[in-house]
Amino acid sequence: MNLLTQKRLAGEIMKVGERKVWIDPTRLEDVSRAITRDDVKHFISIGVITAKPSIGNSRGRLKKRIAQKKKGRQSGHGRRTGKKTARTPRKESWMNKVRALRDELNKLKEEEKITESQYRKTYKQIKGNLFNSRRHMRENLKLTK
Repeated sequence: MNLLTQKRLAGEIMKVGERKVWIDPTRLEDVSRAITRDDVKHFISIGVITAKPSIGNSRGRLKKRIAQKKKGRQSGHGRRTGKKTARTPRKESWMNKVRALRDELNKLKEEEKITESQYRKTYKQIKGNLFNSRRHMRENLKLTK
């Protein structure tokens, strides 16, 4: 018994593919006599013809990986592509360093731990890339915290 027409009609009615149409094996003879769309709709309404559930890819593993990445995991040397300067450009790292040094210098000036002339001289040294870090700058100014 050929049920291709019935499957095609059922697929169109339920808006699924023919592969997703399931026909109750005990009622195959009744379904084979269904010729019109109304006949097929009747079998759908009583549950003889149903649509199989769609199967998708599970996102469980991906969600776990995303959660780990939020914590900073899974970003070791093996995961990295491109140069160090591609991940954080030279200009960006320079800006971060200079801003940190200038903030520290302003703080020292406001606390009156350095004079105006020291401030100006150190400011220019920062611009000239003399210091590697805040600590290096403080040591150069011979200040201890």
